[in-house]
Amino acid sequence: MIDFKRFFSKKIGSLEEATPQTFDHHITGSIRTYYKRRIYSPILYLLLLLLLAGIFPVRSMISPRHLTGTASLAKAYRSHNAYGQITLKNLYFTGYRQYWLGTTRGYYYYTVMKDKVVLVLLDPVTSEQGNPTIKNLHIRARILKDPATRQLVLEKLASDLSWTRQGLTGSVSHYTLSEPDATSFLPRLFVFAYVSTGLFAILSILAYLLYIRHPVYARQIRRLAPYGNPRKMLQEAEEELSTLPQLATEDMFITQHYFIETSTYGVAIVPISEIIWIYKYSTLHKLLWHHFAISYTLCLTCNKHRYLRCPKNTKSNIDGIMDYLAEANHNILVGFSEENRRKVEVIQNDLLPLRKILAFLSRRV
Repeated sequence: MIDFKRFFSKKIGSLEEATPQTFDHHITGSIRTYYKRRIYSPILYLLLLLLLAGIFPVRSMISPRHLTGTASLAKAYRSHNAYGQITLKNLYFTGYRQYWLGTTRGYYYYTVMKDKVVLVLLDPVTSEQGNPTIKNLHIRARILKDPATRQLVLEKLASDLSWTRQGLTGSVSHYTLSEPDATSFLPRLFVFAYVSTGLFAILSILAYLLYIRHPVYARQIRRLAPYGNPRKMLQEAEEELSTLPQLATEDMFITQHYFIETSTYGVAIVPISEIIWIYKYSTLHKLLWHHFAISYTLCLTCNKHRYLRCPKNTKSNIDGIMDYLAEANHNILVGFSEENRRKVEVIQNDLLPLRKILAFLSRRV
């Protein structure tokens, strides 16, 4: 039997020095600390979304306001609500299109709204590929003020109608309605990403606040459910760690029944009896040609397809943890090898879903 107490005395001090107060509520405290650090990211992301909403007309993109006439177009544009819904009547095709990357992006129409001619760019599907006249149409559009294409369309219309450009320009509104700018793929993708990521950030903040207040509901504790009652296992692990840990490094601990990690990368608890494979691998840290150090990662494979990684540890700490776990549970496979990988594959029954699929396909054939 290896005397692990004396083996680790030089590295971490004697076990008698680990007083009950040292690790009292250490796991729940580590969970709270972990989520207090993580909660800043979604908060900053929400602030970024609010900043974007202040710079771009995001609110009107998500919930377009109802537009009625040329006055409402100008008012909406000035109030930073450049997207809206509007019902148009008696639209006439100008004969001109807008192209993008060799494909037709939209068809230019014009309509009269309170003695002003308004140019409207319609999606090819909406306009039925350039229908000459459209009597009634409800669209979602973006308000554009004096876009560059407006001048080109007016020049061509003036030539077709034998009007002067100045005379036609005075009759045409400065605001153009563009359906593709509101309903094409990119605007829809932006709205979807904005709303979905914003909701995810809000839910993350609420979840982190819950975990900080009640660590027993944290994901790290819920993952114990396949092995038993998570709440009772947390209480047992806390009690064992606070009374007499069998082994303790900087961020990894072994008690009578549990392996525990409480590092800046996360918190994990797993019953020693459920561990089936442990191994380590090294990572060389370098910048350009200069080698700084080598760190080691401990990997644990447990029953119920649970996998743990404990990164950036020293070789002596990981070796000691592996030796102690191998002594505590003689069924644990130690070290990475093809033989151990195949054994774990059989134990976990990893190929069962593939076998079921192949069996189903063979029956169908």
